[in-house]
Amino acid sequence: MTYRTADDYDYLFKVVLIGDSGVGKSNLLSRFTRNEFSLESKSTIGVEFATKSIQVEEKVVKAQIWDTAGQERYRAITSAYYRGAVGALLVYDVTRHDTFENVERWLNELRDHTDVNIVIMLVGNKADLRHLRAVTEEDAKDFAEKENTFFMETSALDSTNVEDAFTEVLTQIYRVVSKKALEVVDDPTALPKGQNINVGGKDDVSEVKKAGCCSS
Repeated sequence: MTYRTADDYDYLFKVVLIGDSGVGKSNLLSRFTRNEFSLESKSTIGVEFATKSIQVEEKVVKAQIWDTAGQERYRAITSAYYRGAVGALLVYDVTRHDTFENVERWLNELRDHTDVNIVIMLVGNKADLRHLRAVTEEDAKDFAEKENTFFMETSALDSTNVEDAFTEVLTQIYRVVSKKALEVVDDPTALPKGQNINVGGKDDVSEVKKAGCCSS
């Protein structure tokens, strides 16, 4: 049996968390990467990121997940935050309709700064607060369908769908990248084995660790 080290992975994907302040982005990140949740709601200045590796179709996929950490209040999110992202979780709070109304603006900004093939998951967080719900699941599904994004409701508090949301995004990214990598292999100008290949047009973070990624 072959054992892998923490740095042994086949793919590294940068995923960004975006959405209004207070929708639970940081808790989604900590729940997925460390299985932790904090009831103290505080904004952290700067950009935080955490990593976690999962297995997707016999490949080890390492996610580097970036959290805006309060920057959304200052509209200071720049192209540097988005650069290299191949996946995004666009988060709103199901109990605050204004956070859902702002989703379209976030989506436009995301698409302005990322590759056309980016995988986007619309996430309705705090789904455990059913008695305070202000956004229906149907409205969110309709929006996701119209904008061609994935959709899931989550609760960072009780862990509902958190793992599923991140795993689905990473799996879909892997499928996009695998298709691209196959196209590279079919291309006579393909990189020699051992070099990294970019998986997004504006990519300087996400990578395929081995150019021979499509061989087992």
